[in-house]
Amino acid sequence: MPRGSRFASSSQEGALMGRTPRLSFSSHQRKMEKWTSLFLFWEVFSSGVLSFPSGEITEACNSMLPIHGDSVSQTSLPPYAISISNTSFTPGDEITVSLTASNDSSFKGFLLQAQATGDNVVGSFRILDPNTQGLVCNDIQNSSLSHTNKKNKKNITAIWIAPPGVGHVVFRATVLQSVSVFWTGVESQVLVSSSPPFVSISPGFLQSTSPSATISTEEGCGTQKFCFSSPAGCNPRDPTCYFMSSAALGSNAFKFEMSGLSDGYVAIGFSDDTIMGNDDVYICGKNATDHIEVQHAVSTGRSTPSPRPLGNLDVLVTSFNNGIIKCSFISRNAISTQSRGVDSLYYIFLAFGPSSAGRIWKHPRRPFITDQKVNISSFEALGGTSSTPLIIKAHGALMLIAWMTTGSVGMIFARYLKKSIKKTIWGKDIWFQIHFLMMLLTVVATAIAFILIFVAANGWSSSAGAHSIIGCIIMALSFLQPAIAFFRPSLQNNRSKLC
Repeated sequence: MPRGSRFASSSQEGALMGRTPRLSFSSHQRKMEKWTSLFLFWEVFSSGVLSFPSGEITEACNSMLPIHGDSVSQTSLPPYAISISNTSFTPGDEITVSLTASNDSSFKGFLLQAQATGDNVVGSFRILDPNTQGLVCNDIQNSSLSHTNKKNKKNITAIWIAPPGVGHVVFRATVLQSVSVFWTGVESQVLVSSSPPFVSISPGFLQSTSPSATISTEEGCGTQKFCFSSPAGCNPRDPTCYFMSSAALGSNAFKFEMSGLSDGYVAIGFSDDTIMGNDDVYICGKNATDHIEVQHAVSTGRSTPSPRPLGNLDVLVTSFNNGIIKCSFISRNAISTQSRGVDSLYYIFLAFGPSSAGRIWKHPRRPFITDQKVNISSFEALGGTSSTPLIIKAHGALMLIAWMTTGSVGMIFARYLKKSIKKTIWGKDIWFQIHFLMMLLTVVATAIAFILIFVAANGWSSSAGAHSIIGCIIMALSFLQPAIAFFRPSLQNNRSKLC
């Protein structure tokens, strides 16, 4: 029978038996409906969880917060930074703006704006990256920037077109790493208008900005501000002079100046000790477009400093003339060195070195460091050198003498000369007396070197890494060696023949 006839007969038979006719593929249909329902549920759910993966988030223009769930912004340092191609602008200028993730991080979504006084959104963006799109905020086309997909991104770049009639501008972003992990308040440095000077009525921004503002001068050092330079008392206009100064502006703000001859950057650091690591750092250096900008970071030992948000910081002036980099800025950020709370006494580091594409590299020589902790609110004028402190040199010399000289000589006499030298002195073989003296000097020199480095570092220094741990192990073994020798039998004892 033809397939159509069988289908008709089956339907008629079901009707005659008082049952509703059932199609032969009803089971398959139910399965399809089930999977379709699950698929639709997932689509709705994933869209909500990822908070508009298409980036159409105009509703967040004012709050700059994700429109989903009850997630709270992270309070840790964001693994993201905003860089700009210039530190000043005039109406119509085009500024390259980049949002970048750290080496071990990425982001799925973001909202980026240029904000002026009162958090007003200003200017417009020109789209360069297919992962970005413009949004209409405050009735301005492309005044904000967001993502177009939920793919992981390492960086995005766009062009911001400066509008007329605005003063200082800061770029702010909210960055989503995952569904419930995001950071708000990721900021660039302040972008200053090069139009005629203006006065700000909003706390936290510049009171006056003028291209003619002076920076890095020795005037007032020791009487009106704290200064640190190398050579001591040098003039910042001298190409051989490396200079920094700080002046307290009230109880919670400082004006910093720094300058020095460099093809990459000049930086100042605030530390608990004379060893780099866990230090608060401000960097004045070239960005990816060779413009000078101020960066905030924390040093982590011998690796590249990790970026920090600029926070409440206002850039006054930056310049690069005749190879000399100069920056002047006001910071209302608390200075903290991570290993402890905020204090007013620090060792000051003044370093310089090369950079490439906005990334700083290791300084070619040891930073200039103050001889002792200083109060950056005080009126002092100090000088510093980049040579290693004498106490650290003494530590290294004693360890070298102990383990390359006295320790080695003592072991050679015990291993190779005890049967060659038969003479005695003070009732003992000469080889043994020399061995004993050399090993004793080894222990004493190691102990003194151990104490000196602890004094130099003001206690335990985690920034020294494995060096400090190995030093403690060597010190313990140094004391263990004479203890073992005390229990060693004499050569006349039969047990000594087993050794």
